[in-house]
Amino acid sequence: MNPMDVVFELFEELPRQGPGSAEATRRALACVPDLPDDAVILDAGCGTGAQTLVLAQGTKGRVLAVDQHESFVAKLTQQAADAGLHERILPLRADMTRLPFPEGCFDLIWSEGAIYTIGLRTGLKGWRRLLKPRGSLVFSELSWLVDAPPAEAAAFWSTAYPAMQTVERNRAIALEEGYRVVTQFQLPDEGWWQSYYEPMLVRLPVLRERYASDPVALQLLAEQEREIDIYRRYSQSFGYVFYVLQRQNDRVWRTSGIHRRVVGFEETN
Repeated sequence: MNPMDVVFELFEELPRQGPGSAEATRRALACVPDLPDDAVILDAGCGTGAQTLVLAQGTKGRVLAVDQHESFVAKLTQQAADAGLHERILPLRADMTRLPFPEGCFDLIWSEGAIYTIGLRTGLKGWRRLLKPRGSLVFSELSWLVDAPPAEAAAFWSTAYPAMQTVERNRAIALEEGYRVVTQFQLPDEGWWQSYYEPMLVRLPVLRERYASDPVALQLLAEQEREIDIYRRYSQSFGYVFYVLQRQNDRVWRTSGIHRRVVGFEETN
């Protein structure tokens, strides 16, 4: 069997496919500047859509929710119908690196715990063109909270997520890619446990029994348990951080040496 099938089987039955909470989603949404009542929102990497539902409930706009995994999209479609939000939530199966949307069509792009799949800079660069001139981008990203993390945590994430950066570096990348940082905040500890790790700890023994004769599957499940243990012991050194960004005016962005290292003033004339 495809090892990724085991991963999807684990995650698709969880309330969330990554750390987060409805409270954190609402807090980040409240920080978005200049959001119109009839906002057009893209939820990139929506998973089964826990945050998608909160976005639709917290606005009067439309939410296009995309994910590459078919069963995630199907589950969100059903949940949107059950919540009476099917007219304002459109789930789509799509590749986040090749989103089928025209430039400048979104007031807000949202991505909780998913931008890592294509890379932070790639996501910020590619999604910027999809935003309206003063559109916003909100994402949560696994980030180092300290400059010198404990050796065991650093060793684990050097394999599990080698691209992880500090909060300060992520802010700098956002500036370099043409955004202003409106605010950021750390996801509280309960956002890791209540809808993510605690349900996962219930699922893991079930899957270990199901795949008891499959060493590859068992290794993947052991890695998930190892992540939980690393978080339990070293959560003071890393965490998910919400970043609320707003697309900058092109001229301001391109003429600022702080915001852009390569493009010079003469290239804007």
